[in-house]
Amino acid sequence: MSKKNPNIILINCDDLGYADIGCYGSTLNKTPALDRLAEQGMRFTDFYAAAPVCTPSRAAMLAGSYPRRLNMHAFDIRKIDGSGEILEHRGVLFPGQAEGLNPQEKTIASVLKEGGYTTKMIGKWHVGDQPEFLPAHYGFDSWFGIPYSNDMGLQTRSLEKAWAQHIKAPLPLVRDSVVVQEQPDQTSVTERYTEEAVTFIRENADRPFFLYFAHTYVHNPLFVPEVFERQSENGVLGAAVAHIDWSLAMLEYELERCGLTDDTLIIFTSDNGGARKSVNTPLRGFKGSTWEGGQRVNCIMKWPARIPAGTTCGEISTMMDFLPTFADITGADIEDGVIRDGHTMLGLMTQETGASSGYGEFLYFKEGNLDAIRSGDYKLHLHLKELYDLDTDIGETDNKYDELPDVVQKLLYMAEVARVDLGDDITGVTGANQRPCGWVENPKPLTTYDPNHPYIVALYDIPG
Repeated sequence: MSKKNPNIILINCDDLGYADIGCYGSTLNKTPALDRLAEQGMRFTDFYAAAPVCTPSRAAMLAGSYPRRLNMHAFDIRKIDGSGEILEHRGVLFPGQAEGLNPQEKTIASVLKEGGYTTKMIGKWHVGDQPEFLPAHYGFDSWFGIPYSNDMGLQTRSLEKAWAQHIKAPLPLVRDSVVVQEQPDQTSVTERYTEEAVTFIRENADRPFFLYFAHTYVHNPLFVPEVFERQSENGVLGAAVAHIDWSLAMLEYELERCGLTDDTLIIFTSDNGGARKSVNTPLRGFKGSTWEGGQRVNCIMKWPARIPAGTTCGEISTMMDFLPTFADITGADIEDGVIRDGHTMLGLMTQETGASSGYGEFLYFKEGNLDAIRSGDYKLHLHLKELYDLDTDIGETDNKYDELPDVVQKLLYMAEVARVDLGDDITGVTGANQRPCGWVENPKPLTTYDPNHPYIVALYDIPG
């Protein structure tokens, strides 16, 4: 007998390129499980992260709103000595910062938890590392993972950099709110995550569950088990992608073993476009940019009970849509007067007659700057004065700005309306409908580095 509501597994990779997997064009990386997922489900071609870097993208995905609306779009890196001195302005959170996603926000997990789901988060969090901003405050029953990017530890960064004062600490591996290991062996992390996920599926096979599985891969630096590196035809990147693929295969095997395949929605995506080690072809640009390669990402969905196999969707859709989509699937009421920017994708997923994107326009923000806007197939880079028809020119190479003045004026008007709503640093407009992020006084990192401790000196051989 089918469950009333499906299990939901959301797999979110880190910096995975648009064409890093076979079903999106990779000829270098081996991804049989992902290719099979696309064959058995739906592949989205025009799916977007809400930002070109991880913290704002993940906050937007969790809360269904643009990062600027959540005030999670940019951050001042301050000294952690209590002086409050600003060291740098960055687009992502670093260890020990005062900001985080506001715990008052509804999230995909809190909506599902209220609907009777058991909820779990595994992997990279990166929307706040203070105790008040850890997953338990956003609807997750449990968490096992790392609070931010895997390079924010002792093993990879020069201590001479100014913002090293924010990451002069071992990388923490956390269970719920307790640091269970400092500076874990990252070659083993994906296998540990996968084991945790399989156990969660097995233990909750008789009730609806939501699993948010956020991979460390393929963010630099890459640590991969030897068995995957030996088999890779594309070095450590190919090995990391193969490890992601293996992990998916293990989850699907457990779903099949438990008789849950038909009743489970699997979503696979990435938090932003690939960095320069990845392949974003045929898109232009990489992570950190508002070219398509910075924000258009792969997305595959499989739900045998509802999604037709072997299908493709070319409508604009985004990570912000997960919240309203999950609410639509489960019948949850999220109409609470709060402005959200996502739209339900359920009609697109099930190929409902007449279903279309809910986006009259999609906004490309780089930190606090509104850089570009897309409506239909046209995308305008506002400050570069470049207009592209993404239907015929997905690589953004043929500038139509001077040829199509009416289209330019339409998009400029839409951008002005968006600035009034959300704000825009580059034009100095303050948005009327932004919400505060979370903030704590006297923030501290989850781990500390004592360069004089003999064990630390012996283990890491890092000068104080």
